[in-house]
Amino acid sequence: MNQTIYKIGFWSGLIAFVSTVGYVIVQLLQVVGVLRYPLDGILIFGTSLCIVIPFILEILSLHYLASDEKKFWSHASLIFVIMYSVFVTANYVVQLATVIPMSLKGATEEIRVLNQTPHSMFWDFDALGYIFMGLATLFAVPIFEKRGFQKLVRSFFLANGLVTPLIMFVYFYPTFSDKLVLVGLP
Repeated sequence: MNQTIYKIGFWSGLIAFVSTVGYVIVQLLQVVGVLRYPLDGILIFGTSLCIVIPFILEILSLHYLASDEKKFWSHASLIFVIMYSVFVTANYVVQLATVIPMSLKGATEEIRVLNQTPHSMFWDFDALGYIFMGLATLFAVPIFEKRGFQKLVRSFFLANGLVTPLIMFVYFYPTFSDKLVLVGLP
């Protein structure tokens, strides 16, 4: 059973990582003006959506593989991953299935409240998702040993968790700009 969980965790983590790299590439191409609407939105929300389920399975695997004395940390991480997934999935599906298609039909006014624009409801959903993702990785840090490969994984999880205040700054700063997005890129 553990071998299966190891494999699921490994492959899920790899898929989440590749999806994250894809997201970063798309975000950079969007910021420098290579990608334009609607392709930029489709790729941004699409790559983001591709992170969700693999990340859930990665953390679920971690929970099942954690020693009993570290189960509190893995369980807390899993709870935050679930909170992350609810907020971002709701956002990305609405953007991909409703906002982009309706805007292409010229019905922008009809769906304005659903559009993820700075400081909108779905903007806040995205922010909460990333905040919960950061908390999930932060709470997972104590599960990993401070030696070998686990030390590297621990460092990445810690780094991701520690950039959560940057994410909060980017999302909740009163004035949005593309340069501000670069602050949250790490």
